[in-house]
Amino acid sequence: MLIAFGGLPGSGKTTLASKLAHRLSAVYLRIDTIEQALIRSGALSDVGPAGYLAGYALAADNLMLGRTVVADSINPLILTRDAWCSVAKNTEVPCIEIEVICSDAAEHRRRVESRAADIPGHRLPTWQEVLDGHYEPWQRAHIVIDTGKMAVSQALDDIVGHLPKRQRKGEAFVPLQ
Repeated sequence: MLIAFGGLPGSGKTTLASKLAHRLSAVYLRIDTIEQALIRSGALSDVGPAGYLAGYALAADNLMLGRTVVADSINPLILTRDAWCSVAKNTEVPCIEIEVICSDAAEHRRRVESRAADIPGHRLPTWQEVLDGHYEPWQRAHIVIDTGKMAVSQALDDIVGHLPKRQRKGEAFVPLQ
């Protein structure tokens, strides 16, 4: 399956996506990492959609190999969300969409203003940039995780509880607890 995360910077999506990928032994694709590698390569002066396009291709390759993929990105546009779902459809796997929010504005701001970049050279947005960023409302059913109201462990349990149980190559696929 493809598990596509989205949410504003500082909402907690990278923490949840990476921990979920570890818990499920899934492939973890972080668009920030891909974009930063493209910037460091010097091949592009403006990354534009290149990071997302590379992410879609890498996800498709891994889904075709029968791997579960966790995609971690802001995923701010209907277009990017539709693209992740198209990757899943084209590889004939379910697409699980997860939006991570932090309803506690003070906590969200604290996270944005206090975190350090964990990718060399990556510039994190300011709180004002997060507020001013373009983020389109979700148009279809998806899982919403509010990190302002629950601990990481609770959020992970909630996500795993939403994942489908399905057959994979003759064996029962049951998410790890």
